[in-house]
Parts: sequence; C-alpha cells; structure tokens
Amino acid sequence: MQEKSVPRLELKGITKTYPAVVANDSIDLKVMPGEIHAILGENGAGKSTLMKIIYGVVKPDEGQILWRNEPVIITNPAFARKLGIGMVFQHFSLFETLTVAENIALAMDHEKNIAKLSNRIEEVSEQYGLPLDPRRMVHSLSVGLRQRVEIVRCLLQKPELLIMDEPTSVLTPQAVTKMFETLRRLSAEGCSILYISHKLDEIKELCHKATIICGGKVTGYAEPAKETASSLAKMMIGHELPVCSLPERKVKGEIRLEVKNLVSKADDRFGTDLKKVCLHVESGEILGIAGISGNGQRELMATISGEKRSDNNAGIIICGEPAGHLDPGQRRDLGMGFVPEERIGCGAVPGMSLVKNSLLTAHRMEMIRYGLIQTKTVAGFTNNCVTAFNVKYGHIDDPITSLSGGNLQKFITGREITQNPKLLILSQPTWGVDVGAANVIRQAIIELRNQGTAVLVVSEELDELFEICDRLVVIAKGHVSPSKNANETSKEEIGLWMSGMFPGGPLEGKEKNGRVTTYN
Repeated sequence: MQEKSVPRLELKGITKTYPAVVANDSIDLKVMPGEIHAILGENGAGKSTLMKIIYGVVKPDEGQILWRNEPVIITNPAFARKLGIGMVFQHFSLFETLTVAENIALAMDHEKNIAKLSNRIEEVSEQYGLPLDPRRMVHSLSVGLRQRVEIVRCLLQKPELLIMDEPTSVLTPQAVTKMFETLRRLSAEGCSILYISHKLDEIKELCHKATIICGGKVTGYAEPAKETASSLAKMMIGHELPVCSLPERKVKGEIRLEVKNLVSKADDRFGTDLKKVCLHVESGEILGIAGISGNGQRELMATISGEKRSDNNAGIIICGEPAGHLDPGQRRDLGMGFVPEERIGCGAVPGMSLVKNSLLTAHRMEMIRYGLIQTKTVAGFTNNCVTAFNVKYGHIDDPITSLSGGNLQKFITGREITQNPKLLILSQPTWGVDVGAANVIRQAIIELRNQGTAVLVVSEELDELFEICDRLVVIAKGHVSPSKNANETSKEEIGLWMSGMFPGGPLEGKEKNGRVTTYN
C-alpha cells in the first residue's frame, strides 16, 4: 500500500526556454503507480518537450524530477531506461538503413543477440496484436508499421513508466483497440503511463486523469471519464470545437485525376504491388482512400505524385494530360499539389527555414523572376500560410525543425492549400494535429473542393474520411475497390472492405471459420 501511495514520477517547477519561446514554464506533475495520465494541449503547448525532459532527451533549465520520491537527474535516454522509463516518440527515432531487430537492439542494453531478439520481437508483437517482421529494413516500412516498431521496442523493455506521444495517430481502429487492451493490462500490473493524444474520445475511454497545458503552463486538471469530448476540447483550446460543414455537390465536374489499370511492382520485397488500380477524381469533389496501413497506400502515393514514375504514361492522367512518365515538378506544373505522409525529409527539408521550405513547392507563385528569388513575395506567402493555418512559430527564417510536429503538419498542408491547386493529393493530412487545428485543416480542404479543386485524401481515420469525403474507395493488398458515395455506405461496410472483401478484392467471398480473415 505504501508503494501505491508514493508517486512513481513527480515534477516540480520544470522550466525549459528556447531562444524564441518558453516551452515549459514551472510545470508541476504527479503520476501514481498504475495510473494512465493524459497530457492535453494544443500543438506547440510544450507537451513533447516535457516528455523529452522526462526521457532525458532534453535537459531542463530549472526544476526537479523525483522518481519514486527520490531526486534524480536524467542525463540521457539510457539512464531513463535504467530507471524504468520507456518512450514512444511522435517523430520516429529509427535508423532507416537498419532492420527492425537491429533498431530495437540499439535500445536493449542487455540483449545483443539478434537472432534471439528477433524471436522475442515476433512473440511480443504477436502477443500485443502488432505483428512485425524483425528482418525488414525500416526504410521499407509504412508510417503505421514504423509506429509499431516504436511501441514494441518499449514493450520489450518492460517499463515502469511508459510515455506515449500520439501513439495511435497512424494505427487502425482494430490495432487501437488491441493496444488499449495492452495498456490497461500494463496499468493493472502497476505500470504508469503518460499519454499524449489529440483524440479526445481515446482520452475519455482510456485515461484516469488529465493535466492541461497551454502556452507551456499547466492551466487545469480533469478526470476524463467525467468530461465530454467537447468540454475537454474547450479546456485545451479555450473555445468550442469548430465543426466542419460539407455542402452537397450540385454538378459533376471535369476529371482532374484518372488512374487507369495502374500496375506497379514494389521497389522492395516487403512492399505492396499495385494491381490494376483504377480510380478518378473530379473537380469539386473529395475522394477518400481508406485502408489498413501497409496495403499499398505508400506505393500508390509515390506513383501518383511522381516520386516513382509509371511505365505506362497514359496510366495516370492529370488535368487531361498523360503524366505517368513525368517527374514531380512536371506534375506540379500541370496543377497538382501534394502533402506526403512523411513530414521531415519528404514534406520539408530539415536544414532549411520556413521561408525556404515555402519556396520549394510554391516557387510557381511568382516567387522567381528573371532567375532571381523575390524575397518579399516568398515572405508574404509564408506569412499568409502560417497566419491562415495558425502555425505557432518564432520567425519565418527559423529552421523548419523548430516547429512542433502538429505545427509542421499545419505548415506543410497550408503551403499546398494556399497555392490553390487544380488537383490536391493528401496523405494523412491531420496526423498529430490537435482537434481544433485538425478541423481547420479539414474545413480548408472542403473550401478548396467548393472552389472546384479535385481532392484525393488517404487517411487511416475513418471518422475523418466520412466527415470530409464525397466518395470513398478502399485499398487492400494493392487492390482498389469500386467507389461508394460516403452517404450511401457505413463504417462497418468500409471496415469489412478494408479486410479485402469487396467486389474484385483479394478476399472477395472468402471467410475462415465463419469469420472474416484480416491482415496487416
């Protein structure tokens, strides 16, 4: 009983200041054994910085950390792991040129036998419903599968305090349910959990207590089960949650994107081949693509965006022009905009400023004249983008990596929307973005559609797709289903199709023991 009355972790007056912002301002926090404790706040509120301080990635300027009622100085993540602290990062801390097992081995202080560790990875990942192949190279994994690596790596360490920063942002509903079962079991066994998520229904369902942070300061506390999602949102953002409005389409538009019998071999043996993919998107509509992570979304986006060129030039038509052989820049010249699922490295260049990252894709907006960069035009565009999408930043000349994860996503999405493309492709547009900002992004996508843009959205959040899409298709094992009007289908039907059981799908008409066979 005495052990349960002593906080597992206690923070007193934790402060961390950066040149442009006070990330944490005298924060106090107490987490008890077996407690699942939510940290709520807008993007840029200081949540991730606080978690990195606890994990030893960032050193506080002031304050004290108590572990089991004893003062400690957490100098680095290795020391944090020795204490019994594990962390699942929002931005994955993985080496792309190593295998899953090799990445996990780096965090395992006493287990360096890769063959033995691989067996443990397979056992633990299957046990928790997050199956992984330990031999796969990380660079070949989708975002959802990389998230699994982070989670399994922590679970193998048997932590006493588990920090989870947006752990379900790219997981399927089935995987989330399984993970919640795991977290509740860990909690019952005495493991404390610090949980950051912008999905308020998750917070209500899972967490015992919540601490609200705004502008780097603690502004309130709550028991999520006693609150509504709306009241939690109001505590987070200070006002009522905005609601998206999708008006009915009145007329059919011209086809801005057509994919015809697209066949594409995956670049590596762990990828997913695309098998006679057919779809089209008209001006003034939003087509959503649903699917379990790793079923060909990444390969399809690479082929449509031009990152990977198609052998069949006429297999991809953009704004009436055959585009299969064109590179990404040439496709943008036709009127395409693109928001990739990978923010850093693909959506933005980490060593460059906000201004220069604007220039990367928006230089067609009269930013270059006679071969010279029009600095005022670029700065004006950047300022308009960060203002319209409420991006929290220090200065537009600051490096893009100075933005929090959610603010980086708002910037990249806003940069593409602000260009008013004829065709906009988005992959996971609101990943890691707080509830208020997510609705702002969704409404901006809808407004773009209302102005006549054709929009293609890939998302693993069914709620999001049903909220903003006119039509839906499903991708499973590289096959794409027929389309359905969003108002003529249901989450249950789309969920069934995600298992591959749709007309022409890989599991059409197949059941096992009277139950649908699903895969990851």
